[in-house]
Amino acid sequence: MNYRPSHYGSGPASNSLRLLEIVARFGTGTTAKEITDALRMPPATAYRLLNALVGDEYLVRTSDLRGFALGHAISGLVTAANPPTVPTAARTVLEEFRQGNRFAVHLFMFRSASLRIADEDPDYPLHSVYEMLRYPHTSAPGKLMLAELGNSVFPLPSGQLVKLTEDTITDSGQLYKQLAEIRLNGQASEINELESGSASLALPVRQPDGSVGAALCLTGPAERFTTISEHAEAARELTTRLSPLLF
Repeated sequence: MNYRPSHYGSGPASNSLRLLEIVARFGTGTTAKEITDALRMPPATAYRLLNALVGDEYLVRTSDLRGFALGHAISGLVTAANPPTVPTAARTVLEEFRQGNRFAVHLFMFRSASLRIADEDPDYPLHSVYEMLRYPHTSAPGKLMLAELGNSVFPLPSGQLVKLTEDTITDSGQLYKQLAEIRLNGQASEINELESGSASLALPVRQPDGSVGAALCLTGPAERFTTISEHAEAARELTTRLSPLLF
C-alpha cells in the first residue's frame, strides 16, 4: 500500500501519530513490517513506539499476535474531535419546547468526562462558551456532569478552583457538598457563577442503564431564575422524551 502522510515531523510524538495513522488506514492486522515500510522508519524505532502505544492501549495486538489494531484509548481522541450527533427527531422535540419560552434551551452531552454542546438554542446563543467547557464547576450542566462523574473513575476537581465571578464556587469541599445535593435532587443550578447576570438550570437526560449522558439546560437572566425554575417539571418531562431519541 502507498502511504502519503498528512504532515511531516521527526519527533517521537509525530512518529507515534504517524504510526497510529498507518494502522487506522491499513486496518486491523497491520503488521510491523507494513508500518516500517510505509514510514521508512528503522525497525528498532518502530518496535519501541509500538510497544509504548500497546502499553497505553492506543493499539492492541491481534489475536494471532502478527499485527496491530486501534485500541480503546483512541476512542477518547475520536470522541473529542467529533461533535455529538443529535437525531432529527430529538431536535424537533427541542424546538417544540423552545417555542413560547422567553429563555434559552440548550442540550449538552457528556463525552469522556468533558462537556460538549449538542444543540444550541439559535435564538439565544451561548455566552462564555470557553469558560463553560473549560471549567465545568461554574455551570449548571457542568455541575450535573461532575455529579455523575462522582460515581466513576474520573477524578473530580480538587484544591482551589478557578474563580470567574464573585459568586463562583472556588472551594472543592463546598463543590463536593453541592454535587451530593445534585445527585439527590436530580438537577443542578447556578446563579451568577459562570457569568454575572445569568443563571441556569440543568436536568439530566438518562441513558438506558440509568446513567446521565446529557443535560437539558434552561438559561436566562439571573433575576428571572425563579421563572425559569417554574418550568423544571415540564423540562423534566422533555428529558424523558429525549432519552430514547438520543440513546
